[in-house]
Amino acid sequence: MGDAAALQREARTLGRELRRAIPDTYKAYAQLHGAVLGPGALSSSTKELIALAIAVTRECDGCIAAHADGAARSGATTDEVAEAIGVAILMNGGPATVYGPRAYTAFHEFADAAPPHRTTTCTDHDAPSPADA
Repeated sequence: MGDAAALQREARTLGRELRRAIPDTYKAYAQLHGAVLGPGALSSSTKELIALAIAVTRECDGCIAAHADGAARSGATTDEVAEAIGVAILMNGGPATVYGPRAYTAFHEFADAAPPHRTTTCTDHDAPSPADA
């Protein structure tokens, strides 16, 4: 994957014009994002791990970057990320062996970064994050 943060910035930049064209859609998506990924019966960290595994199976680099970032910010451990990616490999087979390492690398990029990144959205959808508000 290389530079997951650059991928997030690019997707955010590319999505601005569409966000201006359909602001209510993006606002609704941001609200859904917050409602789903906030703490509840499952921790935010667990939800980010689920989202990261789904991103691997969907082969979505933007989603991988966003949820690797979210997993790092929510306190997921390297072992938890590795096991979540292992589940993605089980459920998706060969393609997950390509996108899983991308997710693992992206997680390490964000976990090792200082200061922590603040993007909290799946960048292919480019909904504004609470940090961007």
